[in-house]
Amino acid sequence: MNNLRIYGFSSESIVDGPGIRVVVFVQGCTHACIGCHNPDSWNPAGGQEYSPRDIVRKIKTATGRTQVGLPAARASKKALSRDVRGVTFSGGEPFLQARGLCEVARAVKRMGLDIATYTGNTYEELIARDDADVQELLDISDYLIDGAYVHELRDISLKFRGSTNQRVIDMNATRVAGAVVLWEAGQ
Repeated sequence: MNNLRIYGFSSESIVDGPGIRVVVFVQGCTHACIGCHNPDSWNPAGGQEYSPRDIVRKIKTATGRTQVGLPAARASKKALSRDVRGVTFSGGEPFLQARGLCEVARAVKRMGLDIATYTGNTYEELIARDDADVQELLDISDYLIDGAYVHELRDISLKFRGSTNQRVIDMNATRVAGAVVLWEAGQ
């Protein structure tokens, strides 16, 4: 089991990917983007340590899901929404902890939820890496929000990203097409 350093959690977000989402903010980032909204997440030794199993439990509590794709018969009172569409990995830089996040992502998929993953890298940089864990996290992600935040390119009208150089990639369509396919609102 690969424990993860976690900066924090959000039980219900509508700004971190399509639909209502549970967000896992990982600890540790080397990009140090000027204007980053989570600079406290940069230190890889910060945050708290969680096992993938503990993170999955938090997700199940937030979504009220205990079985594959089904809401719990007796959802916890802490379950904020049974309308959660997916889980987002944000940061920090999720690909620095790809192995542990893959464990979480496999369990999330068994719950019938999708995965959105943020990264300061580009998709092209990630697919060029000779790292099986990075490739698996790419393969299990349904959406990839890529590119470093560039404050000079800030645009608050963009969905799920902060600067115009960043992209929301539909990973399922990208795998089928063999080329980057951007996600469009309303999908």
